Amino acid sequence: MQVSNQSTTGSMKAVIHYDYGSLDQLHIEIIDRPAIKDTEVRVRVHAAALHVADCFGVKGSPFPMRLASGLFKPKYGVPGFDLAGQVHAVGPKVTRFKPGDAVFGIGNGTCAEFASASQETLTNKPENLSYEQAAAVPTAALAALHALRDAAKVRPGQRVLINGASGGIGSFAIQIAKNMGAYVTGVCGPKNTDLVRSLGADLVIDYTQEDFTQRHERYHVILDNVENRSLADCRRALTANGTLLLNSGTGAAGFPFLVRLLKPLLLSPFVRHNLRRYLSTPNQADLVLLKGLLETGKLAPSVGHVYHLHETPAALRHIDSGHARGKVVITIPWHCSALAE
Repeated sequence: MQVSNQSTTGSMKAVIHYDYGSLDQLHIEIIDRPAIKDTEVRVRVHAAALHVADCFGVKGSPFPMRLASGLFKPKYGVPGFDLAGQVHAVGPKVTRFKPGDAVFGIGNGTCAEFASASQETLTNKPENLSYEQAAAVPTAALAALHALRDAAKVRPGQRVLINGASGGIGSFAIQIAKNMGAYVTGVCGPKNTDLVRSLGADLVIDYTQEDFTQRHERYHVILDNVENRSLADCRRALTANGTLLLNSGTGAAGFPFLVRLLKPLLLSPFVRHNLRRYLSTPNQADLVLLKGLLETGKLAPSVGHVYHLHETPAALRHIDSGHARGKVVITIPWHCSALAE
């Protein structure tokens, strides 16, 4: 195994695009392995997980996404943030990892045989998880944790509703809310009611049979991963001082997207409810916390579809459909790669 910390060494297979547009433009290409800075790690990727932001990054829409990925063309057209794999090389100021360590976390361009990552957004892989399971955790579980612990400040005994409970964030949010002592209601489609119940939801609502906003029950916290109900309807389902966390990037584009993004934030100061969006910033301390929950069985990833690297466009289309169950994972079988070393 290579242990050099040189900036760039060798080639790799990667899924890549050079312009914004259709998900189908993604293709496999041989490119240079990523350079690493002083405090970065290069990881040999065994598995990567995808989410809706990866679809946005390929499409270049909604337009504000380009502020991070490149205004007119993608800066680095390899999709993917979540990863699990083995440390391949380390920068000269990396103190937490060494080549060969099994890690999981968040990197850059993880739909490739190698990806770079800050040492601050990685931690050691839970021993009881496969690489595919570990890759499914970072972004989604951190988003759920930051929503419920930091933004909503969920307390024991509160009633929490998760809309979109069978998706990546929702499946973790159910478990985290239960660990926080909440009474959890999950909203999902008819095919996923058993999954949501198995994750610990106290009550499961099939949205094809019942509208959660029309029930008599009121919730202290609603985490809305779908945003398919009006603000007025969702507010009606809250307790007097309840919190509505809005966390969907789908269903609108252009000016309507900006309206939907900003309206709850502008309205919140003038109503009794706390209407908010939130940012989930990855950090090692929270990854370590999640690792502990995973290793003690208090948290488990829900892996839905698993695709191979060359199937990344199909994986993103599945996510873009809005009906992905659990996390969508890309696996990279190294025993089949001619570029493994």
